[in-house]
Amino acid sequence: MDNADAARVYVLANGTVGAAVIDGIGHGPHTSKTAPLLAETAARIAARRGPLSGLLTASELIADPGEDGKEADAVAVAVRVYPDDEVAVVTWTGDARAYGWNGKRLELYTDDHTVGRQLSSNGEALELSRQHNNWLRTSLARATIGTVYTASIRDRVVILTSDGVHDQMPEERFEELVRDHADDPVALAEALVAAAEENEEGYRDDATAVVIVVQDGP
Repeated sequence: MDNADAARVYVLANGTVGAAVIDGIGHGPHTSKTAPLLAETAARIAARRGPLSGLLTASELIADPGEDGKEADAVAVAVRVYPDDEVAVVTWTGDARAYGWNGKRLELYTDDHTVGRQLSSNGEALELSRQHNNWLRTSLARATIGTVYTASIRDRVVILTSDGVHDQMPEERFEELVRDHADDPVALAEALVAAAEENEEGYRDDATAVVIVVQDGP
């Protein structure tokens, strides 16, 4: 199966967790092969050096288009969670997302780097904004410190998703699944991926989710 998404969770000896979701752009000749490498790199470096370093290091692997000019590109989100810290730090580029669940409400902590989102933020009509939601303003291959954004999450459950999850189900369904499975991260990730629906043209995008439950103590 040609899957352009990839995810990785890496745990250091001291219990620090680094995780990343990579959403490959298109299905080029390198994308499905390279996405797991990007996820592995981002997660491991995120655990050791922070998610900003994780994404920027992964970016270096695909910053050059390669001999054939068709090197992979992607959007991405990464997180680091210390075992004794109340705050999870997340960074992202593109339209991969990070959510938090505090037991009562689901909160989106990232802002899609798309033309549609930019238009919406500047007061343009919703219909016009939706027409440009798939136009990315940045990507992992072009990532810099200025284009990789950072947020802090204090919620007990941290959820990372590719757009094949959050764009292909109603928000109400997303929150319902989180509410039902918040205590079981594996079950929640599987439920989110399974619930992703086909779009109006019958296309079902690659869907990937990572769920981290932050516990007290190491």
